[in-house]
Amino acid sequence: MQNRKLHYFNVYARLGKLLLLLICCFLSACSGQKKTKQILSTENRIQATESAININSASAAELEKLPHVGEQTAREIVEHRAKFGRFRRPEHLMLVRGISDERFREMKNFVKVE
Repeated sequence: MQNRKLHYFNVYARLGKLLLLLICCFLSACSGQKKTKQILSTENRIQATESAININSASAAELEKLPHVGEQTAREIVEHRAKFGRFRRPEHLMLVRGISDERFREMKNFVKVE
């Protein structure tokens, strides 16, 4: 009887160790993926800022290359710049009709002010 209890104890102990090992492997795999995503997003930001469009000197055709900027929005940006002067910060694009906070967040890495 005691031999049988010892056998069940050993089985449960092995299952517990196996479960712990699986959890550790899962957690290490998840943390490795997050690091990769962070590195890739940083590289994308660097590339985006190097090829960023200067919103104070860009033509409407150049502004249309920005994400979520069509012909009408590009025209609005140029008209706003002509009426109120140069943009001092990229965030000032949100003053242009048609550019919401969400839209700006998607394009902020692709614009610069000089």
